[in-house]
Amino acid sequence: MGSPCEVRVYAEDGEAQATLAAARAEVLRLEAKYSRYRDDSLATRINRSAGDATGVAVDPETAQLLDYADTCHRQSEGLFDITSGILRRAWNLKSGRLPEPAELDALLPLVGWQKVRWRAPHIVLPLAGMQLDFGGYVKEYAADRAAALCRARGVRNGLVDLGGDLAVIGPHPDGAPWRVGVRDPHAPERALGALPLGWGAIASSGDYERCMIVAGVRYGHILDPRTGWPVHGLAAVSVAANHCLVAGTLTTIAMLKGAQGAAWLEAIGAHCLYVTDSGRVSGTFVKLSSCSSNNLTT
Repeated sequence: MGSPCEVRVYAEDGEAQATLAAARAEVLRLEAKYSRYRDDSLATRINRSAGDATGVAVDPETAQLLDYADTCHRQSEGLFDITSGILRRAWNLKSGRLPEPAELDALLPLVGWQKVRWRAPHIVLPLAGMQLDFGGYVKEYAADRAAALCRARGVRNGLVDLGGDLAVIGPHPDGAPWRVGVRDPHAPERALGALPLGWGAIASSGDYERCMIVAGVRYGHILDPRTGWPVHGLAAVSVAANHCLVAGTLTTIAMLKGAQGAAWLEAIGAHCLYVTDSGRVSGTFVKLSSCSSNNLTT
């Protein structure tokens, strides 16, 4: 999943080891299936079919993920768009160089979920060079799947953490919730807020780790599919929800809404914490005026 991953469970040793192995296998299965970096993945097979009018037939799991992406695209007014990953070709955040307008102009015609022909079980990418990128939401889906698998095996207490996107298996054995901290994007050793989580999930998004600064302006990795340029307005967002997939989607859409993202989160009643580009911190999580993140699950 391109990030540190961890599963914690309370169980007898033999049961714990078998459960952890099963959870790991499930996460690796999804990475192998949907990673755009693997030549043998389903995602790569779909992308290689771009320009072919026959498209690719997909399995029910993938159909559900594509239906979800379609719903998110419509409800976000086109901001959540799994065809926009190709824009990263123009952005090398390690270079310290902004892309030339011509680079983005060449890629933008390949972006747009509305151009895709999707009717289960067939998906057609009509233009050669188009791509789907499942990376924006499969990690969160994998966290939910791993947590559900653990519960199905009889484990009732534990936590799945895939790169900071968390799905709770169940609280600690004494019923105490997991104490989840949200890191300050400008001082990662400090927690901005904490959330007691005995069930559900939390996901985070931000532009502070993968970014570059050019002429005093920070350019993050979250790109507006309409313009090809990084969004501004929010530095970081964390959302708690029943499912990690939903939490992750809400954080992504909020970031993509830029300066309107905070108002949107408040309007929909999201259980969240966010940091604006100007450093304003707000949301519904418990605020911590000064707290080390060392004793928090983050």
